Amino acid sequence: MRNIRTVILGELLLFVTVFLSQIVLCGFKLSDVAWFVDLPSLFLILIVFIPGLIIMGEWKDFVKSFSVGIRDYKLLELKNIIGAVDAAQKLTIYAALFAIIISGVLLMGRLDDPYTIGPNLAVCFLAGLYAVIIEFLLLPLRLNAERKMNEEMDLGE
Repeated sequence: MRNIRTVILGELLLFVTVFLSQIVLCGFKLSDVAWFVDLPSLFLILIVFIPGLIIMGEWKDFVKSFSVGIRDYKLLELKNIIGAVDAAQKLTIYAALFAIIISGVLLMGRLDDPYTIGPNLAVCFLAGLYAVIIEFLLLPLRLNAERKMNEEMDLGE
């Protein structure tokens, strides 16, 4: 079994490599990477994501998902970890939709200046991009926990 932290780090490295190669191949400068940074959108996603997991009581199990395969967990713990990662995935999508809608409403309020429509619309899309990146990193956590649970079920028979 692979170390899940190594898998996530590998996925992050793959994502950054593909992202930067797209920037370079499309003729953009590396300084244009700043277009993809919108801290209010990222903050809005995290402000829904983290407290949401804490309020639902899933935070501890979510944190445990990073050590599945490194530490041994019972079948019920693995099931709870899978549930926590599932909740994290759903919260990510809802938080991104929330951020996109807020950005869209703010964009609609500024339609009188046609030169700001493009940049403001780009900000609307960034919350969706951040959600895709977070989902990209959450997927191996869930798959790893499901794989480990299946192995535990096979050993139990």
